[in-house]
Amino acid sequence: MSLNNKSKFTNIYENGYIAFIPAIYTTEVSVCLCQVPEPDKELVEKYEAMKSVFYKRLMNAFGKVQVAVWPMIESLGQGQGLGQAAKDYIEELQGNPKFLGAVKIGSGLAQEAAPLVDKARMAGLGLYGHYVRPHIGTYLDEAITSIKVYLDKVLPAEE
Repeated sequence: MSLNNKSKFTNIYENGYIAFIPAIYTTEVSVCLCQVPEPDKELVEKYEAMKSVFYKRLMNAFGKVQVAVWPMIESLGQGQGLGQAAKDYIEELQGNPKFLGAVKIGSGLAQEAAPLVDKARMAGLGLYGHYVRPHIGTYLDEAITSIKVYLDKVLPAEE
């Protein structure tokens, strides 16, 4: 056999064997992506605590905005009759069957989507806890702790 006549099995690049290796690797990665790790109990508790504080901050801010804006709305409504017109429109909407049907559909969709949202949230927490948290968890925790100081001054959770 001469040196110029290469055997078919000596060069894996020419015969397409090299394409087989990425195909196997891709299959392994896709199988791994289907198995989402469960989040740590400590991470879920920390997330739930932060979520509840966030909602308290939002409700407190909404209350402050409502107290600040309500006198302006009342004075605006008294001067031009806009308050009575808005009240009549809201009462009319509450009696409208189309509006009530839309509200029922929206609330039904929200109830149906709640378990899917929770499942997606837990999957996201699991992925974060397994892949991201070991690398940036301490930095993120320090950043959140430092931001909380300013949020407590500007937008406190409780008054």
